[in-house]
Amino acid sequence: MDTLNLEGLRDIMRQCVGTGEAVDLDGDILHADFGELGYDSLAVLEVVTQVQGRLGVAIPDEVIDDLRTPAALLEYVNRQRAEA
Repeated sequence: MDTLNLEGLRDIMRQCVGTGEAVDLDGDILHADFGELGYDSLAVLEVVTQVQGRLGVAIPDEVIDDLRTPAALLEYVNRQRAEA
């Protein structure tokens, strides 16, 4: 996998944490805050850990707090992959 797209991120999110009944990951989630999607900081950490493992991208702890939306996570990961 060279880049991570929204569909790939959705799959990771479902596999790692699942979804609550009120969350529709198939909807327009790109700019939704992870908290609005029902993902607390521990859930986001699990998603980030899986992304790092699958793509070989290092995401420092101090950066994780700034990755508040799927769009921000995708942008960061794909930028790191492009620079590698």
